[in-house]
Amino acid sequence: MAFDLAALMASRHGEGYRLHADHLNRQVPRMLHAINFDTAYQRGQGSWVESDDGVRYLDFLSGFGVFAVGRNHPVVRQALQQVLDGGLADMVQMDAPLLPGLLAEQLLERSPGMDRVFFCNSGTEAVEAALKFARAATRRRRILYCDHAYHGLTVGSLSVNGGTEFRRGFEPLLADAQVPFGDLDAIGRELRQGDVAALVVEPIQGKGVHVAPPGYLSAAAELLHKHGALLVCDEVQTGVGRTGDFLAHQADSADPDIVTVAKALSGGFVPVAATMAKSWIFDRVYSSLDRAFVHASTFAGNALAMAAGLATLAVIDEEDLVTNARQTGAVLVERLGKLVESYDMVTEVRGRGLMVGIEFGRPHSLRLRSSWSMLQAARHGLFAQMVVGALYQQHRILTQVAGDHMEVIKLLPTLAVSQEEVDLFVDAFTEVMDDAHRSNGMAWEFGRSLVRQALAR
Repeated sequence: MAFDLAALMASRHGEGYRLHADHLNRQVPRMLHAINFDTAYQRGQGSWVESDDGVRYLDFLSGFGVFAVGRNHPVVRQALQQVLDGGLADMVQMDAPLLPGLLAEQLLERSPGMDRVFFCNSGTEAVEAALKFARAATRRRRILYCDHAYHGLTVGSLSVNGGTEFRRGFEPLLADAQVPFGDLDAIGRELRQGDVAALVVEPIQGKGVHVAPPGYLSAAAELLHKHGALLVCDEVQTGVGRTGDFLAHQADSADPDIVTVAKALSGGFVPVAATMAKSWIFDRVYSSLDRAFVHASTFAGNALAMAAGLATLAVIDEEDLVTNARQTGAVLVERLGKLVESYDMVTEVRGRGLMVGIEFGRPHSLRLRSSWSMLQAARHGLFAQMVVGALYQQHRILTQVAGDHMEVIKLLPTLAVSQEEVDLFVDAFTEVMDDAHRSNGMAWEFGRSLVRQALAR
């Protein structure tokens, strides 16, 4: 068979946005055109991506945390090539292959308190497994989740998603209950009803980059366990080194019962996720021979995904990327934090490791208030999008807002990001803030364009 992928891509070069508009979700290319992010990318390496016309962009989004070890890491590429060259008997289904066992062993070594692993394909699938496991283990139905939480978009995960913009139009969902993030008393009130299976919580919320208060996770675990309920830590974005620990909950010395990971584990190549839990939970889910496949996935444990995960963990160890995330992230937060005193509209810098949020607020200066109010009247969150646009258009740095209707941008560089790349970002952000704090600056021209787009919608 004469199939040439390179030739096919070359013959259809430049058609990506049209094909998406014609055959996929047509709102995505419309949105990207509206915010001037309609670039066609050709290749990527490390912390950088390159467009069709050869322009390089510093990537401080890293595919929402997928590219923890950087783009196209040679060690991960080599592992995948070895799988392809090996011609393995993959996904036989009625077997117990080596690679899933090896990756599970490596994950558990880095995750004290966890005993067993279920592999799947995405973060939302890992959360779905956690919800089912919690219900099976406790024989209870209700799950608690936090406001502003993001745990995925499949129906079960959506039921514990705190974003009304995602839930709207898909109700009724599962009968779960929302509690304020960080509020132990609210958890206690729900637990007293006696039907709570678990609390599912992100140690650092991806939406808005809200960090759990010190001691919250440990205290929540103790409270939940006292009432026969479980703590599920969703580490789909925070896990695998992102926050300066292998798992973010480790900084709080918490004792979760179930932990989910995904994104970074893929090495940026093959989707892979994992739900880790204590042995007794697995024993209640898979309680007999006839329940051996009561929760399963056709593609779970496929050789390419397992090889990507194993190679990713090896790179993280060899290059000491968890330490780099902790140390370089601390420098980034410190340098950005100093800008709060310098700029009227920068109100807070928060986060841990290389998961950082920068929040903006209404200026005190009368000179800037009219411009700020113009954006707010059109749509809350446009100032943050204006900053993202200025970083992208003027400085070739890729970031994004941390949530809808939110004046926060989120930084998720690769865990291998260098001090020089951090310097590039801070210098560029400082220039954007200098410009934004002039009422006639270039950034506001983009802001007015966003207003026109918002009003047109």
